[in-house]
Amino acid sequence: MKKIFIIYFLIFFCFFSQVNSKISSYSRGQEVSGFIKLNNKIKFNLPKGKWEVFDRYIDSGYGMQWNLISLGRIENNELIEILEIGYSNLAGAFVKYVDHGLNEIMFKNKYDGCYERPEYYLLELFKKGVTHNCFRIRHFDVFKELNNPDDITAKGYLAPLKQYLRSNSDVTIPKVGLSSFHSYFSRTAGGNWFLVQYLINPKYLNGPENNFFTEETSEYHKQNINRFSDHKKTMEKWISISAKRHKEIEIISNSKSHHKLQLDKYIFADSLELQSDELVDQIKKLNELYKSGVLSKEEFEKAKSKILNQ
Repeated sequence: MKKIFIIYFLIFFCFFSQVNSKISSYSRGQEVSGFIKLNNKIKFNLPKGKWEVFDRYIDSGYGMQWNLISLGRIENNELIEILEIGYSNLAGAFVKYVDHGLNEIMFKNKYDGCYERPEYYLLELFKKGVTHNCFRIRHFDVFKELNNPDDITAKGYLAPLKQYLRSNSDVTIPKVGLSSFHSYFSRTAGGNWFLVQYLINPKYLNGPENNFFTEETSEYHKQNINRFSDHKKTMEKWISISAKRHKEIEIISNSKSHHKLQLDKYIFADSLELQSDELVDQIKKLNELYKSGVLSKEEFEKAKSKILNQ
């Protein structure tokens, strides 16, 4: 997602100046929880847990602003979640060129975008004129995306994430990840462009083990998933969680009612939010026992699995 923003701004602006944004109050390496304040009026609620800021970027030019913050969450030396939150005020000058560029990047980028692609599991889209509201679900071959992405220019934009992972050198990285992508822009809703991209380790959803890891062979690929019922249940859980999050993004972005996506059909109660405070406390206590040496790693994993499946 950072690549999308940076390319966009390099196309239109020759120079940048620092702006006063709430994101500037966060520093790399800072631990946060609860929410991120994007500015004085907008805050983004974070999923439960303690997150570390591994990148942030704030720039402006010609009356327009861009803000991005990237966070990761590691638990028991395992990468659990990556979250990028960005918003840009595009209500400045050069509207014709800005709108054209945004359309090119979001709908005509040959590597990614808000249009149907074989690797996307689900796409819901509203588009009218320059307004768009995009919700997308897919799976990732994590090692390929980190080390050999289809778009070779992405390697540079992945540097902060790779540095974050190197700084946690003993962390285990999942071979397959599930992702959601959320984007909303409308000049009739203030001219703010909101983007959120979220990557999760399926293990955190209590997903089954994977035996196939490439993008095409993964059990989570939409052409394969009907042969793997447990993986399909995990994907449906992820879609439910992500659809609920998209509805929250529509609220903070002041999305017009006729721009909103019809996502209630994907949402069911038994999703990640089921992990009540009680369950989180139980797992936290188990983790303390594991760290103190009372429980072995095998005993810890078995007990945690039992709690999540009760």
